[in-house]
Amino acid sequence: MEGRCGEGSHTQSPSCAAVRSRKPCMDTGKHREKASSKKTEPRRATRPSSSDTRGLNGTSTEKRLRYSDCDYTPLCPLLSVAALSLCTRFYRITEPPHVCWDETHFGKMGSYYINRTFFFDVHPPLGKMLIGLAGYLTGYDGTFPFIKPGDKYEHHNYWGMRGFCAVLGSCLPPFAFLVVLELSHSTPAALITASLLIFDTGYITLSQYILLDPILMFFIMGAVLSMVKFNHQRLRPFSWSWWLWLLLTGVNLSGSLGVKFVGLFNILLVGINTAWDLWRLLGDLHLSLHLIARMFGLIMLPLFLYTTIFAVHFVILNRSGPGDGFFSSAFQSRLIGNNLHNATMPEYLAYGSIITLKNLRIAGGYLHSHWHLYPEGVGAHQQQVTAYLHKDYNNLWLVKRPNSDDFTWNPELIRHGDIIRLEHKETTRNLHSHLHEAPLTKKHLQVTGYGINGTGDPNDLWQVEVCGGKKGDPVKVLRSKVRLLHRSTGCVLYSSGKTLPKWGWEQVEVTCSPYLKETPNSQWNIEDHVNPKLPNISLHVLKPSFLEILLESHIVMIRGNSGLKPKDNEINSKPWHWPINYQGLRFSGVNETEYRVYLLGNPVIWWLNLFSLGLFVVMVSLCCVALQRGAKLGGTKKGKQVLMEGGGLLFLGWLLHYLPFYTMGRILYYHHYFPAMLFSSMLTVMAHSTVSVCLWKLQGYVLAFIHLLAMGPFSMCSFYLFHPLSYGMNGPLAHDPTSSMAGLRWLDSWEF
Repeated sequence: MEGRCGEGSHTQSPSCAAVRSRKPCMDTGKHREKASSKKTEPRRATRPSSSDTRGLNGTSTEKRLRYSDCDYTPLCPLLSVAALSLCTRFYRITEPPHVCWDETHFGKMGSYYINRTFFFDVHPPLGKMLIGLAGYLTGYDGTFPFIKPGDKYEHHNYWGMRGFCAVLGSCLPPFAFLVVLELSHSTPAALITASLLIFDTGYITLSQYILLDPILMFFIMGAVLSMVKFNHQRLRPFSWSWWLWLLLTGVNLSGSLGVKFVGLFNILLVGINTAWDLWRLLGDLHLSLHLIARMFGLIMLPLFLYTTIFAVHFVILNRSGPGDGFFSSAFQSRLIGNNLHNATMPEYLAYGSIITLKNLRIAGGYLHSHWHLYPEGVGAHQQQVTAYLHKDYNNLWLVKRPNSDDFTWNPELIRHGDIIRLEHKETTRNLHSHLHEAPLTKKHLQVTGYGINGTGDPNDLWQVEVCGGKKGDPVKVLRSKVRLLHRSTGCVLYSSGKTLPKWGWEQVEVTCSPYLKETPNSQWNIEDHVNPKLPNISLHVLKPSFLEILLESHIVMIRGNSGLKPKDNEINSKPWHWPINYQGLRFSGVNETEYRVYLLGNPVIWWLNLFSLGLFVVMVSLCCVALQRGAKLGGTKKGKQVLMEGGGLLFLGWLLHYLPFYTMGRILYYHHYFPAMLFSSMLTVMAHSTVSVCLWKLQGYVLAFIHLLAMGPFSMCSFYLFHPLSYGMNGPLAHDPTSSMAGLRWLDSWEF
């Protein structure tokens, strides 16, 4: 039978001797020392198992022993890496003592959590919650406004939030050390990987400020480390260590996704690795148990934790704040301080009601009008109708019958398909459209206020359509999504999202769109509702459920992300810029008198990584061709395993965290590449370790040693030259010979 001890082998392992003497033994998963050629150490007998001579994936016991020989961690090198990483991240952590770059956003959001004030952001909440918690625990009271970069912190305790990010950023080199050690079983390779991250100026800069990036990369690297540790446990299935690393992988996946949606790339990496692992177990009798365990650890547990993050987020942020307007009226009704909180109003819309209409797109605004007219040459010279982002008396409209103003009889509910007129309460002009083009969206029709004291013409008639409803369905306040179809032209009332010029008070354009596809821009809901002839209900009964607000928050975040388009004259980094270190990011300061911090990767490390990506592709291609032609790799077998398995996993991680940015239409920045750069740095050492193994076999140990260790000193020397970028610069700019950066502006696109 395949895999029996001694078949086709010239040596006999201690475990084989035990099998032949019918003394059962099994691998306990602990580190074993290699047996001496003269003496064999006695082994403790354990209960016989069907996996004594064969693992669940068909691996022999001899191979299992070889794996367990590598199951150790060199403690002193790891502690040295951790200490050096902490020193480089915490050096001058409080400098500069003013707001830098995106601290404006994420520091402010940490304050919102401390004050329990609701806000909106395009990213999931975990990173901001942790920043707020760090600030709260270190004495920050949440009162600093974070208005703009350059604002002095003065007496506020900002160091705790920066320190928290620095701690998580300091974990990246130790994590990389352990990942490469696990994949290559080479302590020198692991040390060199850690040095590439320790001495990279870009990672130091990102780790020293109140940003989401170090938190995101902490969870990404945590997931990768847990995944490779779990892969190493495949020969000890369902042991406590197997379960530990499986569950830790799931926890870190939920953490990475809970900070930014970039965590989806990490989930995809783990998913592909898991699918490959299950494929290798396809013939195993315990496949169903493996599948259930992975579904629990990598799907159900992360989903539960991710949902819990949002549950905590909604519980903490229970007060009305600047994020209200991005969400539906029903969502706002749950926020303390909002005018809809604990309010009462009629549940269904009727003729004679006074209402406000809120557009459902992000920052769509309220249907609004005022006394000002469209200027000459902009459609008809009639009263402006816009969307206004704030609550205002000019947002009120009276719902009227199509041919009568008599409201003396009992109010009649408005239902799906009914015809109405909307009269602006303040100016008494009707909501109107006609065959004039809209001010900004030329393919749409203009919407105006027309008539006096409610009198108008047939162009004032609108048909009510409840989205997803059928004829006879009433219109419910807060909950119903309503569209208004213009009877004369067949177009639909629409908020374009475009900002009008000064003559329109920079409010949002409202048009009548001939495109009838249901979109948030054409959907409205009734927010305020006054009708003394209808009974009031408490809005508490209309408050959405947790699953509804969870779904709505994700829809709003996704729309917000897709809406992040580059503005005029705004620098928009391109993905092809990133691997070549083409251009950095200015964190602080623009002239000689200001404290300047510039985000730029260590150029020697980045260009070495770029070269190594190409080297890896070439080496794998040559290896595959050689194997296809039946070549015997001989002594380079270990190098092939490191290259094809470990390197392949890291190369896949780099691809998944980099290539998707080419498909994105949103604005992109240089710092988006840093998660992919983690995989590139680890892959660099894996590729060069393979080269070193080949050189060792072909040309001697000294040449291999020099080749591998040369990367460390080069990275440290370049760090010494470029460290002012991270720790701050004063005085002349780089073009001045007296500058500390004189002669180091190797590319014209670098702006320091």
